Amino acid sequence: MTPSTSGSQTKRARSFQPRKIFDQIYAYLFLAPALLIFAFFSWNPIFKTVIFSFEKVGLRGPTGWVGLKNYIRMFGNPLFGTAWVNTLEFVILSIIFGFMVPILLALMIREMRRFGPFFQVITYIPTLVPVVVALLVWRMIYYPEGGVLNSFLALLHVPPQLWLQNPHLVKFALILVMTWMGAGGSILIYLAALGEINPEIYEAAELDGVSPIQRILFLTLPLLKSRMAMMMVLQIVAVTQVFTEPFILSTGGPGNSSLTPVLQIYRTAFENSDFGLASTWSVSLLVVLGTFMALYVWLNHKNEEQRLA
Repeated sequence: MTPSTSGSQTKRARSFQPRKIFDQIYAYLFLAPALLIFAFFSWNPIFKTVIFSFEKVGLRGPTGWVGLKNYIRMFGNPLFGTAWVNTLEFVILSIIFGFMVPILLALMIREMRRFGPFFQVITYIPTLVPVVVALLVWRMIYYPEGGVLNSFLALLHVPPQLWLQNPHLVKFALILVMTWMGAGGSILIYLAALGEINPEIYEAAELDGVSPIQRILFLTLPLLKSRMAMMMVLQIVAVTQVFTEPFILSTGGPGNSSLTPVLQIYRTAFENSDFGLASTWSVSLLVVLGTFMALYVWLNHKNEEQRLA
């Protein structure tokens, strides 16, 4: 390549740079309305919530600046520790009893030759049922007298249980409902991840005499590790925000044993009309969820790097 040729290419490349800059400006101008609308409806409420947490806010709006008094009241309230301890227990129970359920069901459906699509639809149906309707049905299932679950236990000569009235059982009962309602979407995600695995890996394993259980333990699960980590973070975020299940099934009881931060936010704001204190609770929830979402973004970025490597 001659010096004149290289010089002409350099000038041509430089001439294209302003054009690329102008193209990006036009692109951002087209995106500006959507970005402004997103910021107004997403970031503006967050910003106002943070401001309200330092004010006394009633039904008529802010009435005065109180500084850190709302935070002192929140941390001094025994329900603050109760709600977050309950949330931690919900998260642990959801990981122990609910995290592996979608993975196992996805593996079973993946191994089915004929009825795989049918069971994909069956497992996703609970996601389509309206939440309130599903919870009302589950409340009838959990009835102490005449409930479906206790009637089934009676056939096994097991005494009836107070599923929603016993503080030692209510969390497990709620986690069971959450798993039933949320497993469908997770199963589809895991099925998509299983479809991305190269079939040649399984063919080579079969030639080496690897059993199906060994194939799952030493091939499938390690290949799903990054996706499982992402799903675990999303599950923790979802369980931390749980509200509808304890609100409808147990109303936070018995004895605040199923009280959650979001349920306490609802009570503080709409039952006590103390929106400033409710905003303070929301800020604490925002900090916790923001931490987990940062972890999710990091895991997602790491997963993309591994996929492109």
